[in-house]
Amino acid sequence: MSSELHKATRGLRWAIGLSGGVTLVAGLIILLWPGKSAFFLTAIIAVYAILAGLISFGVAFFAPGRRGWVRAGYIALGVLFIIAGIAAFFNLAPVTAWLAITVAIILGATWIAEGIVALSTAGDSSSRGITIFFSIVSILAGITLILTPLWSAFVLWIFVGASLVAFGILQIVRAITFGRDTRRSAESDADQWTASPVS
Repeated sequence: MSSELHKATRGLRWAIGLSGGVTLVAGLIILLWPGKSAFFLTAIIAVYAILAGLISFGVAFFAPGRRGWVRAGYIALGVLFIIAGIAAFFNLAPVTAWLAITVAIILGATWIAEGIVALSTAGDSSSRGITIFFSIVSILAGITLILTPLWSAFVLWIFVGASLVAFGILQIVRAITFGRDTRRSAESDADQWTASPVS
């Protein structure tokens, strides 16, 4: 039983450690090469778009019950996805900038809306001062994102990289320390079993 527990614990440690290592490497790549890593992410999105287009074609021609306008819709969707994916591959820099600006503007609008909603409910909050402070910060941050979307997207990308590095290190530390309590408990139980008198 203890051997099976040891094998399971060892497997989990390896899984957690491998996940932490991949996360750490991804974060370092973003921090060291923010531009190239952003291009790589855009390329992944382009591949996904092409695959989605091919899947739409497959659904249109091979799925049962797809006739008439439904089939035409899937074909049109597949064509759009494939064209968008190929165009993104041949224009990685402008597409990456466009994605960054779009994400920054959407996030900025979301933060502004969140700040306005929080500010409108500040009167009913038990911690009114903190709510007002949070609302103002959220609105100002949203305005900053909308006014300077490309620069803000770059800062957010660096923050994502730093977060991945921190999370990866935590996972690696967790993998190293994982299972120690279980192993000590098993060893203690074994010692007690050995030391107990046999009736």
